[in-house]
Amino acid sequence: MELMEFKIVGIKLENRNETALHVQNTLTEYGCYIKVRLGLHNLNEQVCSQNGLILLELIAENNIIDEFLEKLNSIHGTTAKKMFI
Repeated sequence: MELMEFKIVGIKLENRNETALHVQNTLTEYGCYIKVRLGLHNLNEQVCSQNGLILLELIAENNIIDEFLEKLNSIHGTTAKKMFI
């Protein structure tokens, strides 16, 4: 049986009002490689948090993932990291 490698990317957004559009454009550009997307942020009835976390499972070669991370990390207020399991 072949063991499957999971390629996970975590993206931390600070000040979502300023970063979300740029991040979304980059996610759209690499959308064909995104298998799963989960967005998390704190909210309650009065406040929607300006910080957020996006978790992705990617199906792509490592060089494409590195290029994707470089673009995400070039967006001010955004930190992206990969984890292969």
